[in-house]
Amino acid sequence: MPDYPSTNPGGLNYFKMLWSIVTITIHEPVLVQACLVGFFTSSTFTSFWTTLTFLLSEPPYNYNNLVIGLFALIGIGSMCFGPPYSRFIIDKFVPLFSVILGEVICIAGIAIGTYTGTFTIAGPVIQAFAIDLGLQTSQIANRSAIYAIAPKARNRVNTAYMVSVFCGQLMGTAVGNDLFAKGGWISSGSASVGFIAAALLVCFSRGPWETGWVGWRGGWSIRRRDLGPPKSDVESSARQQSGSLDGDDESAREKMADEMAGEPTRGAEVNGGVMEGEKNMEGTERAVETDREKGPDS
Repeated sequence: MPDYPSTNPGGLNYFKMLWSIVTITIHEPVLVQACLVGFFTSSTFTSFWTTLTFLLSEPPYNYNNLVIGLFALIGIGSMCFGPPYSRFIIDKFVPLFSVILGEVICIAGIAIGTYTGTFTIAGPVIQAFAIDLGLQTSQIANRSAIYAIAPKARNRVNTAYMVSVFCGQLMGTAVGNDLFAKGGWISSGSASVGFIAAALLVCFSRGPWETGWVGWRGGWSIRRRDLGPPKSDVESSARQQSGSLDGDDESAREKMADEMAGEPTRGAEVNGGVMEGEKNMEGTERAVETDREKGPDS
């Protein structure tokens, strides 16, 4: 095996690692928020796919098992949206924004499927696509947020998150089946709408830059701060600097032109002074010669 640096330099044993999962969860608000969101969101996934079989096997559809199983292929469409969504949304904005967007997709699809699924097959198809897409995007964003908590303990952080997700799936299956047996498709679907509403409430209870458990201290900005200023701001600053440099160059050129225009005047003044000095010297010499000529006669 390659000689990689140890990710457990402290020598924690297995039981201490298990206990550290609990302590990390207790002390990290970001992890608790992600776990609660994952719990409520995953419950809608299992509730839908469990009760969908009952809905499609009854009137007005009466589909056989093969046709019902083909509904699972709808998830392929949502998988195709994963890479572009990560590139344009998750990579550019804070994880909480991506989670909220995923929850909105989920609740919209669940509402459409719940209240139209009893009379048109388009409702369950839209719901299946929206749940897969929303759940996938919210989970990717949640993981990107929690992995920054403890880079050397990502497996333990992920364990805490996935335990909450699995608990949510168990709860969704139990609640969904019970409500469908008592009140039908609309009853179980309405519970899923409530679960997503609870997930959104958890999202809005704590902002992306909040360091505590509840609140929106630190600002409302949804853009990631580790990416530097937006491209538009950089271009605007560059244009301002370019304009400033152009203005400085123009001022320098005008100053040089003024200096060049003033050189002939200064030259004429110098030449005039020299000529006047020469005339004065000539007048002095003539006066001296005149005095000499008058001297002997006097």
